[in-house]
Amino acid sequence: MKSITVVELQEWINQGEDFQLVDVREPYEFSDSNLKGVLIPLGEIPNRYTEISKDKKVVVHCKAGMRSANAIQYLQEAHGYTNLYNLEGGMISWVMNYGKP
Repeated sequence: MKSITVVELQEWINQGEDFQLVDVREPYEFSDSNLKGVLIPLGEIPNRYTEISKDKKVVVHCKAGMRSANAIQYLQEAHGYTNLYNLEGGMISWVMNYGKP
């Protein structure tokens, strides 16, 4: 599984990299703080996977990295995605490095 650090993600943002950000946390977590990605909770991935791009890089994240890893594994195995990156440490890592968004 490919992964990306929060520092690398910030570089992508700063450089205007064309990518999609998918947040697989629950709505209450998203409303508390988010990185302005699309919210598709983990349990909704099987029904909403078509909202996730296959044509550009996609960073998938959650609170700590486990739910996003599960989402990526499912998407790769069930739907053949090859362009997904897991955000290492998720929102916890982002907040530790950059503060609450």
